[in-house]
Amino acid sequence: MDNPLEPRMAYALALGAVSFFFAVVWGRPLIGFLRRKGVGKQIRIDLPGSHQLKTGTPTMGGFLFVAPVLVIFGLLNIVNLLGMDATGQSTLLLFFCLGSHAILGAVDDWQGIKGIHGRGEGMSPRMKSAFQIAFATFIGVVLYYGPPHWDYVGVPGFVNFFQVGPLIIPATIIILYLTSNAVNFTDGLDSLAGSASLVSFACYGTIAYLQDQVYLATFCFTLTGAIMGFLWYNAYPAQLIMGDTGSLSLGATLGLVSIMTGQWLLLPVIGLVFAAQALSVMIQMSYFKLTKRLYGQGRRVFKMAPLHHHFELLGWSEMQVKERFFIASVLAGMLGVALALI
Repeated sequence: MDNPLEPRMAYALALGAVSFFFAVVWGRPLIGFLRRKGVGKQIRIDLPGSHQLKTGTPTMGGFLFVAPVLVIFGLLNIVNLLGMDATGQSTLLLFFCLGSHAILGAVDDWQGIKGIHGRGEGMSPRMKSAFQIAFATFIGVVLYYGPPHWDYVGVPGFVNFFQVGPLIIPATIIILYLTSNAVNFTDGLDSLAGSASLVSFACYGTIAYLQDQVYLATFCFTLTGAIMGFLWYNAYPAQLIMGDTGSLSLGATLGLVSIMTGQWLLLPVIGLVFAAQALSVMIQMSYFKLTKRLYGQGRRVFKMAPLHHHFELLGWSEMQVKERFFIASVLAGMLGVALALI
């Protein structure tokens, strides 16, 4: 018997290929434009010495994969509004999440390069957090009170989803905020954040497809293809860095995808690398503050946080860290999909 979902899956994968070629084709002109405008990465002086060689590498590269997805889904949503079925269901909330966080990240990147700080710093953490929370709050409210009115969570071992009611709003705020920052922490080595994001979106795309959420699978695989296009230029040694433009948008959108599949409890598994990076920063900061209060001098658990810098200082090369973290991402993603099927 024919599977009615197969044509939709073929459509999703085809859009992924289209977004990949879109990203690759416009990548070179984008890099040239950013170089002409002097949009180069500023490297903190406390990072491992090899990172100083990255100074001046064009940043704000998140536009390389954000633009193809926004163009493709902008057109598909217009087709939907005209009464034709292009995606199966509206993806406007995903569209807003990706676009709004990309703009916020771009402003932060620009201030870090051209602003009054100009030392590898962007907007103040408080201001950036305020915007992140505002965007996440809006998304959570729309998610619950407007279409798609989604308030479900899946628990491994249980076939049916559980309704959480209005609690989905604070859950959305926390997940989007933490995930966007976690991906931001991970964006410190060439192709690391992009590779881990690619795996996570591919896994959630697979889960969405298996749950008959074809519109969500289509979005995930389209974004996966665009990220592959970005990695074409971000592979070591990187010609382009995603910056906050890419990391904030990828993280927040990954968090939203996890919520819309209902499998957000699996996000720390599927996004294991991101979770580990964020946790290492939290542990390092908390332990430093605690020991400074107790002993008058702050102490560290890791040689440097986020976690990838710790391994670099242990003697791992940049490529070893990236490849081993990528392997961990794939294995964790496989486990996450398996848990979603239980």
